[in-house]
Amino acid sequence: MYFKIKNEAIEALNKAIEKMGCEIEGEIKMEFPPNPELGDLASTVSFQLAKVLRKGPQLIAPEVVEAIEVPEIFSKVEATGPYVNFFINHDIFAKELLATVDEDYGTLEAVDEKIVLEHTSANPNGPLHIGHIRNSVIGDSLRRVLIKAGYDVNTQYYVNDMGRQLAMIVYGMEDLGLKLEDQPSLKIDHKVGELYFKVNQMLKDDERLSEGIDATIKQYENAPSDLDAVFEGAVNNCLDGVKETLARMNVKHDEFIWEGQFVRSGLVDKITDQLYSIGYARYGNPKSDAAPDVLYLDLSEFGIDKELVLRRADGTSLYSTRDIAYHIYKCTEAGEDGKVVDIFGSDHKLAAKQVSLALEILEVLEPNDDKMEVIFYEFITLPEGSMSTRRGVFISVDELMDEAVKRAKEELLTRREDLDEETIDKIAEEIGIGAIRFYIARLSPEKHIKFIWDEALSFERGCASIQYAHARSCKLLKKAEEEAGKDLSSLVVEDNWSPNENERELVKLIAKFPSLVQDAADARRVHPVAQYCQDLASAFNRFYKAEQVIGSDVENARLILVDKSRIALKNALDLLGVAAPEMM
Repeated sequence: MYFKIKNEAIEALNKAIEKMGCEIEGEIKMEFPPNPELGDLASTVSFQLAKVLRKGPQLIAPEVVEAIEVPEIFSKVEATGPYVNFFINHDIFAKELLATVDEDYGTLEAVDEKIVLEHTSANPNGPLHIGHIRNSVIGDSLRRVLIKAGYDVNTQYYVNDMGRQLAMIVYGMEDLGLKLEDQPSLKIDHKVGELYFKVNQMLKDDERLSEGIDATIKQYENAPSDLDAVFEGAVNNCLDGVKETLARMNVKHDEFIWEGQFVRSGLVDKITDQLYSIGYARYGNPKSDAAPDVLYLDLSEFGIDKELVLRRADGTSLYSTRDIAYHIYKCTEAGEDGKVVDIFGSDHKLAAKQVSLALEILEVLEPNDDKMEVIFYEFITLPEGSMSTRRGVFISVDELMDEAVKRAKEELLTRREDLDEETIDKIAEEIGIGAIRFYIARLSPEKHIKFIWDEALSFERGCASIQYAHARSCKLLKKAEEEAGKDLSSLVVEDNWSPNENERELVKLIAKFPSLVQDAADARRVHPVAQYCQDLASAFNRFYKAEQVIGSDVENARLILVDKSRIALKNALDLLGVAAPEMM
């Protein structure tokens, strides 16, 4: 609906400018004023006209207002300083809006652009831990936003099956006598993590084991070999556990892309040969003349002093080499007009730049090409301290979820003694998982997060308060159907309904949802969605507490408003992967 009124405002401004005998370059910009007293929409068109008319924007705004023919959807248009402010006719706007909101509300028209989105991509050497979870939440929420905005999205998890960490696990099973069955009570990815930790400890005690690990890497890379099935089995074991964790977190991937395929296909050899032949890759060892020669990429002419090693002295490839190949694959998958979006921790900034420059050298990307986008995020910790898989001291995502659900259940038991245990468990799961996802999504990725339980699970301020607003709407609608005998599908807004302040605020927020989806997709940011959920829930709660619904003179209008608020809130929460419980 805001798209419609925005377009009507722009059309009215264009006619006014034409009437003034002027022309401007570019599109007319519209924004939401920070103060409702300044209108519902504001335009900075006066700044665009200043160059044409050669006078101050504050002098131009009144002239624009005088030339405007005010569309029916607006009650008035005023000039405030350099701004042209549009005030909505809420009697018309509210009724038109409520008629447009259906269960699919917020879904935009299809966009002819494919986006290949990579996120999570944790090494298959143990369970996901708290260091991975922000990647998953940002990536999956962005996937949901982009799909809602009409994009064709392919979400990928890049599986590091050729890394040293996995080789350590295989070497531990094949040569050191370690077995996954030694920990029968653990989830399979936790068993893999325990085995990996044991190999690390053994390596500390005897550094000579490193030679066996190197040989294991080389044997697997020079496939086919007897180790192929062992590597594949170890990876799939870990991935089975990881997929179970992701499913519980409501995180979905379309594909799991194994890096080994780029070695097997010959693409890695082709890339290294090409980089060497054009002179950017060279043999030597930048660290020491006495060390064995490696093949490295010299990016000094691009202002990067750190060399990117492409091949070890024994000829095996590195993650960086395979990552270049993977990005070529993703660019191809996205197509000529598509985009590649990566979600990386802030410690990957240098590596991402190196890969991007390698793609430019290989002429896969043009200089300053926007085909490849990277969203960097800062890390998340618990007050208890940091985590490390290498030390074997970390908080797994499974433990994080269990703790969140346990705490949610404890709170529910104090509030809802009338519910049976099965229902309590279901709601606690929705609240606990929702709390984790919302708490992470609510901050911009550039900000560090310390996960504080009391904030995340607060029924007054956290995600639970938003879910509670949805549950309230469901309870009220159910009461209208069961006790008041209302058929919600056939309700019609009363002619005498003129929205009051609480109703207008709610209507305006519902109306903003489609434009929020568009803006969040364009900016590749999900934290504005979390803020929207909070704002909408707060507005609904104010309306719920202040206004009588059932039995009021405008009962139908208010029931419809409750139902449309429910839809907008449910759909907004879904963009964050958060469930919308019908009771709490």
